[in-house]
Amino acid sequence: MSCGISMVKYILFIFNLLCSICGILLIVFGALLFSKVHNFDDFAEALRTQQVPVTMIVLGTIILLISWFGCCGAIRESYCMSMTYSILLFVLMIGQLALVIYMWVQKDKYLQIMGEAVEKAWDNRTRRSDYMDALQISMKCCGRNGFSDYSFQGKFPPSCCSDTNNCRMETVYQRGCKATFIDFWDRNSDIIKYAGLVIAGIEFVGFVFACCLANSIRNYRRRAEY
Repeated sequence: MSCGISMVKYILFIFNLLCSICGILLIVFGALLFSKVHNFDDFAEALRTQQVPVTMIVLGTIILLISWFGCCGAIRESYCMSMTYSILLFVLMIGQLALVIYMWVQKDKYLQIMGEAVEKAWDNRTRRSDYMDALQISMKCCGRNGFSDYSFQGKFPPSCCSDTNNCRMETVYQRGCKATFIDFWDRNSDIIKYAGLVIAGIEFVGFVFACCLANSIRNYRRRAEY
């Protein structure tokens, strides 16, 4: 096998190892975001808040699988596997860019959905442990708009304080859950968008190298036949 093919092969192999790391990071970051909202599992309106972390986990898994496929194609120097890998990588890159564009264009709408989820949780709160308690514990917030929302009760629920056994004015969380929840997704949506663009750029480089490797393998085999 020629030196040019070997160089491209090793570059592509290293690239796929890096992509595997990116896929793992997406899965981990998505799982961390998911852990913040997993308490809404049975709450129909709030299910939409899990779309982004679930998408990140699925996307990370797909990137990881495709990367391992690319590693096998590079090691075996297979034209068919290399071309299949490049096509899969291109499709993944387009899908990823579409997701980033959607988050960029529909950010205000998505943040509005986050606010509506908190409103729904507040309207459906009960005297026992419920979705509002889960939100207050995970986000370290109190009430819909602030701790004063509980003034009609004359006391704060234990979930509004870090010390659940001694919840009082001095230890209560000051911020309301609606603003906290929206800010949480506002901050992380920017991270998701820019990380998505960086990963898409890396995938484009991998796509080019995969095409080069497949083309080099095909040309080498053609010359070998003569």
